[in-house]
Parts: sequence; structure tokens; C-alpha cells
Amino acid sequence: MIRLVRAEWTKLFTTKVWIGLLLGACVLVGGFAALLTGFAGNADSGIPPVGTEGFEEIALAQATNATVLALILGIIGMTQEYRHRTATPTFLAEPRRWRVVVAKIIAYALAAVPFALVALAVNVLVVSVYAGARGAAPSLTGHNLEVLSSSGLALVIYALIGVGIGALLRNQVGAIVGGLVYLFVVEPVIRSIPATSGAYKWMPGGALEAMTATFQGPDLLGAWEGGLLLVGYGLLAALLGTLLAVRRDVV
Repeated sequence: MIRLVRAEWTKLFTTKVWIGLLLGACVLVGGFAALLTGFAGNADSGIPPVGTEGFEEIALAQATNATVLALILGIIGMTQEYRHRTATPTFLAEPRRWRVVVAKIIAYALAAVPFALVALAVNVLVVSVYAGARGAAPSLTGHNLEVLSSSGLALVIYALIGVGIGALLRNQVGAIVGGLVYLFVVEPVIRSIPATSGAYKWMPGGALEAMTATFQGPDLLGAWEGGLLLVGYGLLAALLGTLLAVRRDVV
């Protein structure tokens, strides 16, 4: 298994995809953190003023904006085997396909850790400097530290979900587009319609909001409940992806 995990890291770090995703995460997180801090206290924005507990909770959870890139990282990690026609030699080298998929899950979950740490560092740096310039840099203790930890965990889980989605769909473009449509179309629509808004708390986006203290949605779960639900989604995606990878023919 260690050999397979190392092979996955070699595949990842010998390409420039991870660099683009990491830079994109830094820009995305830094941009949202700066915008949120800049509009903090504005009556029209609804964002609490700098220095308040409400502002610090939201500001230090901006790393979760990179979850979409963590998801894409996991999807690419799995679907690149089919896109570049390397699945056949990979499965010939290790006929027990479930070991290959599990190795990918472990490799990309571990690779997502430094990815998450960089995103968190950018988040903290931008908020600390900008909020400090406005008179109240947030502390990195207590509840604020919990928010940062939850945000980092969410990034790792989304990478794991990405591997599962990649194993389920196999087509790289289809998996990425499908993931983006779900995150930016399906969940927002369900959340905005009164008849379906109650289901939002049971979806990955609702679980993410519950565990990271971002803008509160309708009737969210508790923080630890949201964390468990998001972990459950990650494990479910990994399990289904593994089962299908084992059963389906390689084309």
C-alpha cells in the first residue's frame, strides 16, 4: 500500500496541475478574505464589524472557499487514469483494484493537508493584516482556532469526496462540470426554495456551513453534527467509488 501511495504522489507532483490549483486556492481565499474584511461593519453588507466574534468566525472560515479546488484535485487524481489511458497498466501492475483506489484516497487526503494549511495561512494572513489595519486583528485561540481546524478538515474531506466522484463518473470533464453544477447551482437552488430549504442542512454544503460557522443557512445542524455528516459523505463517496472501480470494465 505504501508503494501505491508513493506512486500516486509521484503522478501528482510530476505535473503542474497541483501548482495551478494551489495558486488558485490562494487567490480565491485571499480575495474573499479581503473583500469580507473590507465590507465588515457596512450596514448594507450584513457583515458584523471588525473585532466582533461574529466577524472573526466568518472571516477565519474563508479558506472553505477553496473546497471547490480541493474537490477538483481529488477528481483529477482519479480520472486522470482514464483520461490518459493509464488505468489498464495501473490495474495490471496491481490487479486488486480496490488497493489502487484506496491508495488514491489516502494519497490525496494526505496531499490535501498541506493544501489546506497553505489556504489557512493565506486566510489568517490577509484577515490579520487587514483587520489589524482597521484596529482589531483576530486572535488565533479558543473558538477561532476551532473554526480554522474545521475549515482545514473540510478541505481534506472535499478532496476525498473528489476521488470518490472521479471513480464514480470516470470522465474527467464530466466529473468536474458535474461537481461545479452541484456546488453552485443545485445546492443554492435547494437552499433558496422554501419547500426544499429544510433539506439543505443534510447536504454537503449545509454540513460545511454548520461546521465552519460561515453565513448561517436555514435550520443548520450543530457544528459537530455537520462535521460528522461531511465525513460521512466523504466515506460514502470513497466506498461507492471503490466498489464501482472494482466491478466495472476499463475502457
